[in-house]
Amino acid sequence: MNDTVILFLSFSVLELHQNPAAQPPPKKMNTKFDHLVLGPAAGQGLPNRLQCQGTKALNKTHTPSSSNAGESVSFVTVFTVYNTSLADSRLSNLVTVGNASYTKMERSMAVLNVFVNFIQVTMPRSNVVILTDPASDLSLRRNSVTVYPIQGDYSRDKLMLQRIRSYITFLETRLEELAQNPGHISHYIFTDSDIAVVDDLGHLFNDHPNFHLALTFRNNKEQPLNSGFIAVRGTADAILRAKIFLQEVLKVYSSKFMSASRMLGDQLALAWAVKSHPGFDLRRFTKAQAFLENIGGASVLFLPCATYNWTPPEGAGQFHGMPLDVKVVHFKGSRKRLMLESWNFLSSSSDIFDMLCLVLLSGRTKYDF
Repeated sequence: MNDTVILFLSFSVLELHQNPAAQPPPKKMNTKFDHLVLGPAAGQGLPNRLQCQGTKALNKTHTPSSSNAGESVSFVTVFTVYNTSLADSRLSNLVTVGNASYTKMERSMAVLNVFVNFIQVTMPRSNVVILTDPASDLSLRRNSVTVYPIQGDYSRDKLMLQRIRSYITFLETRLEELAQNPGHISHYIFTDSDIAVVDDLGHLFNDHPNFHLALTFRNNKEQPLNSGFIAVRGTADAILRAKIFLQEVLKVYSSKFMSASRMLGDQLALAWAVKSHPGFDLRRFTKAQAFLENIGGASVLFLPCATYNWTPPEGAGQFHGMPLDVKVVHFKGSRKRLMLESWNFLSSSSDIFDMLCLVLLSGRTKYDF
């Protein structure tokens, strides 16, 4: 494989509808917006946080790179297309972002395309590999993008479980290819498809030369590890150790967390596999600093989510702004509208830091995705 892979603004007023007085008071609902809602930029005045004046960035600590450092990097994601009912294609279910309107399935494809867009802007020499159900009608013809069918159970209830299985199968094929062509090294970053890579990640494999795989962590007692970003060094030894590690996670998932198979099971299994390792110090998750640990024979690099898997808080809660060194923004849940809006904004402004201000100003709102 060769070196990889991939970016809006409107205002309106929320209308509140009340039931007639004769009706019992409605339950409080989480309002989702069909447009960007800009608020104050969190983190103003705090050190090492992005400072914004409107959507204009006032400080920058790095210049987004235009080429990978060192060997090639490939991004790997799992994506499938589900059959939609007639109702899903009705006009009432359309979502409009900018000048485009999407059905439910088209929304997913739009997010996938924007995922590729961000990578191709920040790391134009890298590749994207999409692992998918062979039965899925996934027609995506993009330069440096490969659709890779893998047999399995991609049903919604088992997708997170299947994702780990697909990762393991993919790593097994890489081992076979390396045996035939040992001189070709490509590193891999397994991610969700709702992330935006906003800085070159090629340095990761040079700055931390001793890890086999990397995970992202946060200060969360129950779910300290997020499965949306897993990096694997492209050597045969590292790929083998990463495969064995993921096989152990799959075993834990299947035996302990099947009740959470639709969501969170993979993250709970990841945390179990790490926390149950003798001598592991959970206090290391409380500080946003990278560290290396041997877990079951694999050298695991733990990277802070604040830099490599930053998610805009949604709704209430503490929000200390956006770290200046952020490299990956994760648009979980209904933040996917914000992901599409951000790409549209970047396409018109060509400034990633200004785009990050847009994300920062919009990040606490629930949107309609």
